[in-house]
Amino acid sequence: MKKSLILAGALSLSAICFAATKSYDVVLSAPAKAGSITLAAGEYKLQVQGSNAVFTDTKTRKTFTTPIKVESGAKKYQYTAVDTAADQGSEKITSIELGGSTTQIDF
Repeated sequence: MKKSLILAGALSLSAICFAATKSYDVVLSAPAKAGSITLAAGEYKLQVQGSNAVFTDTKTRKTFTTPIKVESGAKKYQYTAVDTAADQGSEKITSIELGGSTTQIDF
């Protein structure tokens, strides 16, 4: 009885850890630099893991990780929005507002 209760508790805790990791859909129409990495145009799943952003290419499943600064806004963002700026002829991602949350990540 004790072992099954401990096992159930461990499984519950591990399920909470997996459920906490939310992903966001990001579509880039042109190649863009995000922090120290360059992402090709395409669709990505974005996950925030501590002080890192992990981009996963939806076609190739290849992952790219870069450091970020996480900030909380005053209001909840309705959509996930990518803010870019021109940087020597290419695009540079400056920040991403995460839809459904008050979180903004800066590169």
